[in-house]
Amino acid sequence: MKRIGGVVAGVVASGVLALSFLSGSADAALSSEPVAPTHLVIGLDLSKSNPLVTSDVFARQVADRLAEEIRDLPVRSKVTVRSFGVYDTGSNPLRIDQVISARARPGDVADGIQALVSNLPRLVSEGRLEAQMKTNIVPFLETMAGGLDCSKPTRIVLLTDGAEDSELGRLTRSGGKLPPAQADAFAGCGELLMLGLGRGFDSPSTTARFRTAWSEWSDEAGFERFVGLYDW
Repeated sequence: MKRIGGVVAGVVASGVLALSFLSGSADAALSSEPVAPTHLVIGLDLSKSNPLVTSDVFARQVADRLAEEIRDLPVRSKVTVRSFGVYDTGSNPLRIDQVISARARPGDVADGIQALVSNLPRLVSEGRLEAQMKTNIVPFLETMAGGLDCSKPTRIVLLTDGAEDSELGRLTRSGGKLPPAQADAFAGCGELLMLGLGRGFDSPSTTARFRTAWSEWSDEAGFERFVGLYDW
């Protein structure tokens, strides 16, 4: 935690990342009609196969798309950000938990996380975040499942190429498969969205294979829908 604390502190100090959210008046632009709060879980895939950690252009594209998801969140929504790669929490210390409120408005939260994501390649190249040698997507999701209440609106957005490469399964191999999902582990959860699915493999057939595998996995896990985007 000390390491990532230094990362975030350094970025904030340089003016690159505004994770110290601006205060606003209590009645500022709050909707008069109640909208159910959403729990938005964001997973950042820091594995070396993911262009998110190497391409400035792609990181900015993903950051812009992700910011759109956050800006539409109603008050009392929760935004959770975690990184993943190897199956070792010590190597993935990035943790952000923010509740949307009058003091942490969705636009401000979106701007802060957008800045973080768009700067991931720089943070990795400077050694302030570590690119990972494995891609534990399923283990990450299974770990997060224990802390979710899918009886309330819940969405998971993974910034990932979808290339599962863990001891549970290697989707990157020819004929490789995902491990079976824990049945209904995400029952009631609205959506699993992957941004950058198949990115970096430069193969339409690989992207299609990944999309089919994850669609079947998410259905078995209990998600209401799966969306896997190579581009948008």
